[in-house]
Amino acid sequence: MSTRRLRSEDYNDYSSTDVTPEGSPPGGMNGFAHPESYQRFGEANGTTWYQTLIHLLKGNIGTGLLGLPLAVKNAGILLGPVSLLVMGVVAVHCMGILVKCAHHFCYRFQKQFLDYGGAVVYGLESTPSAWLRTHAVWGRRVVGLFLIVTQLGFCCVYFVFLADNLKQVISAANGTTNDCSPNRTVVMTPTMDSRLYMLSILPFVVLLTFIQNLKVLSIFSMLANVAMLVSLVVIYQYIVRDIPDPKDLPLAAAWKTYPLFFGTAIFAFEGIGVVLPLENKMKNPRQFPLILYVGMTIVTILYISLSVLGYLRFGADIQASITLNLPNCWLYQAVKLLFSFGIFFTYAVQFYVPAEIIIPPLVARVSERWGWLVNLLLRVVLVSVTCVLAILIPRLDIVISLVGSVSSSALALIFPPLLEIATYYTEGIHPLVVAKDIAISLFGFVGFVVGTYEALVELIAPAAAVVNSTSVMVQ
Repeated sequence: MSTRRLRSEDYNDYSSTDVTPEGSPPGGMNGFAHPESYQRFGEANGTTWYQTLIHLLKGNIGTGLLGLPLAVKNAGILLGPVSLLVMGVVAVHCMGILVKCAHHFCYRFQKQFLDYGGAVVYGLESTPSAWLRTHAVWGRRVVGLFLIVTQLGFCCVYFVFLADNLKQVISAANGTTNDCSPNRTVVMTPTMDSRLYMLSILPFVVLLTFIQNLKVLSIFSMLANVAMLVSLVVIYQYIVRDIPDPKDLPLAAAWKTYPLFFGTAIFAFEGIGVVLPLENKMKNPRQFPLILYVGMTIVTILYISLSVLGYLRFGADIQASITLNLPNCWLYQAVKLLFSFGIFFTYAVQFYVPAEIIIPPLVARVSERWGWLVNLLLRVVLVSVTCVLAILIPRLDIVISLVGSVSSSALALIFPPLLEIATYYTEGIHPLVVAKDIAISLFGFVGFVVGTYEALVELIAPAAAVVNSTSVMVQ
């Protein structure tokens, strides 16, 4: 998930149906709108193809990437990357479905722009079922609910990630040297529990979320992106060296751990919310389909390469975040702190969307005199809730898998295929397309149920867990 999912121009995707692009595209059953007739947006200050590609990459690369090596362990050195490739293809296909359906309804109802929730509302209104048409407004509410759960879930992941990495850095501080040899042993100094680190971080995160100016947040987000990019380069140059013989690694892991792989993988690929806002803001939106496929191809290659190389490099010792496997020397301690710096500021960016959905309606119920105080108090409450949830589930791998299974699977896999069926059912849709969409939705639903169940089992019975992400590897 994402370090730049939520730029200022992206928020309209979740809060408003009508924005201000120009024109309406004709939709079609066999792909995106026809280029010659597609003129949704053409403002001079729109984003170029290069800027859109960068935003798409940043919107899909986040903490989920660091957990993918463990995900591959849960699937197997062969089954894992193959599954990642399949899941990437399906996820990108679902992104294309969402864009196609939004285009269709924009042309059909002469709308300038539709967000995810708006497209679902019109999709339900197009079905032959009177009950679905009557309750179509619930489409937007359900999408909004899953969006809130997903974004606050990301925030919970950030708390656990920050606590785990800070704990490891502080524990090894006394023995940290310039020697980055993987065979060097560092005596870890006993330190406080990771839950206490989360509580220690809480006041700073609360203060960060008090910043409500999107231009200021965009500056912090840019710094976070630079910090994480530098960290990824250093991580790659370490894991490609001295890779041991992989003959002892299983080609396919036990099926019991595969649902944990599903949750982590779909958590990483859940970038569908950024698609429509990016397409809307382009100077030439006819280029967007190509950008979508090129960008997500790069993302998929990055995911597969880091996950496979990370698992090959550390084998059975791989932890919930690959940063926890790095040597305890100054260089890699700096990498952990640099990535933590990026994640800290990313919290405010991810927090913005659920805050904008939840807080304004509640503030509107009080007088203007007390509005600012209620606003701040609600922010404190929401941040504290994410902290408490992280404390209750202090295992990074389980938090990622749980968030991915519960909410990301719905937004990325379940809803888009059903939306395609609803959109084109009355106009005629090929039975093979219906079968394909049902298969994808069932795949997402099974992953949702089984992934959530296995994550909860791992949470309830930690003694049987395969990996304890809060434990610290002795280098």
